[in-house]
Amino acid sequence: MNNNEEIKYVKTGTTTIGIVCKDGIVLAADKRATAGYLVSDKKADKIHKINDRIAVTMAGTVSDAQLLIRVVRAEAKLKEIKTYQEIKVEEAANLLARLVYSNIRKYSTIPGIAHFIMGGVDKEGFQLYDIYPDGSILKYDDYLSSGSGSTFALGVLETLYKKNMSVKDGVQLAVKAINAALQRDIATGNGIDIFTITKKGVEKVFNQSIENKIKN
Repeated sequence: MNNNEEIKYVKTGTTTIGIVCKDGIVLAADKRATAGYLVSDKKADKIHKINDRIAVTMAGTVSDAQLLIRVVRAEAKLKEIKTYQEIKVEEAANLLARLVYSNIRKYSTIPGIAHFIMGGVDKEGFQLYDIYPDGSILKYDDYLSSGSGSTFALGVLETLYKKNMSVKDGVQLAVKAINAALQRDIATGNGIDIFTITKKGVEKVFNQSIENKIKN
């Protein structure tokens, strides 16, 4: 594989967002999956449940991201069966970070680059984590964004985010932030998915597809 071919496999794009609200967490993502300059999927699901209290957004190499999510989901269920206790959000985030750390350091002709935003709720309250492609982990108390469109989304979040905003307002802010990326980032597009994590659990609250078709 030459350098140009390797870049083609590594080059991906998306926009994902996590927002901390006073009564929950908001996770949002666009719906476009790309492979270089090819739009490979217009209905991609980039937000996934780990269990009823925890969910993650994903960006990067799709196969690696999907596999890591399945492993964390399985480990969370296994702990529940063994200990009769649900996995804590911090435990799930650290487990995923360790998996990402190991994944990025194993040799492969296709680099396994995966970036996650994890949100959840447990006895410690609402929590938001950034699990970076190198395996590092950071906890946020406000907001964050990942992917090629994150610079546009962060501009909106930086301007409009308010401490202790409600989940309802957080959803509206997420729509505005993703939409900013939709307008300017070519790898972001085709719609928006938004999940909330409240004391009621993980719930999909917004789904809008955007079709760019010319009608005859």
